[in-house]
Amino acid sequence: MAASSGTVVALVGGESPELISELGSLRNVDAFTLAVGDETDASRRISTSQASYVISDVDPLAHVAAAWVEFFDDRVTLDTLLFEAEAAADALRAGRAQLPDYYLVLDPESVEGTWRHWWFGALSRKAPTRVIPVASSSGEVRRQLRHLPTGRPWPAEYAEWLGRLQYEVPDRLALQ
Repeated sequence: MAASSGTVVALVGGESPELISELGSLRNVDAFTLAVGDETDASRRISTSQASYVISDVDPLAHVAAAWVEFFDDRVTLDTLLFEAEAAADALRAGRAQLPDYYLVLDPESVEGTWRHWWFGALSRKAPTRVIPVASSSGEVRRQLRHLPTGRPWPAEYAEWLGRLQYEVPDRLALQ
């Protein structure tokens, strides 16, 4: 699937469904939430949108993130993390999914434990200006949309990057 011509933003954490609904009323914004099991439809909607901003809660790395957090919290095995990483890398390479241009992490002060290290360590380390903390309010999100920074793109070597996440140890990552 082709990439969206607009800026793709994943709104994660906090009250994202409510905010996404509010943001959908803005002009030139296509905003929607992911229905369970509709990953393919969500990817198609993102890639075909003509809006300047495509805002959703679609995160192609959600399963990888959960496996990474659970791996370091001693709840899953390395095989689970590697499986999820390979599945995500395959979907990204095949065009069934695409990384958003930006992750807006709502209410960053409420993100706890290993999840904080995922968002502001392991993930943001790959493209520091692409993971942005923001207060969970429609006004703050709109303000952030108007001032999104530019920076290096996500790494294109998905398999290598995702396949080495077990070496991204939370306590050794500098939080961005």
